Amino acid sequence: MIKIGSVVIHCYEFKRMVEFWQEALHYVPRAPASGGWVVLYDPQGHGPNISFQARDRSGWPRSWLHLDLYTDRQQEKVHRLRTIGAKQYPWRYPENADYVVLQDPDGNLFCVVQKSRNS
Repeated sequence: MIKIGSVVIHCYEFKRMVEFWQEALHYVPRAPASGGWVVLYDPQGHGPNISFQARDRSGWPRSWLHLDLYTDRQQEKVHRLRTIGAKQYPWRYPENADYVVLQDPDGNLFCVVQKSRNS
């Protein structure tokens, strides 16, 4: 079986990105950050690892990742994420959209998706 082991995010604002996603997901570092690299993991063992690699802005193409965060309390979670550094993104939503598009501190887009407890 193959499963997602880690999502790697190259980032310019390394410290801010690690702090934001650690707080957003309640993940913890596998080991202290070293050399512009850190792996965060879910201490409950339910989600994939998220790894961050520091990059400078010169000469590195921007790669985009997209994370969908599932919750049964969307508005509460959107509010919390905004208080720790996420920004609302001006998305054109279709009618009855079940997601909210936000930006993390480095400008990467992600969605907070409303899901029922059973889905």
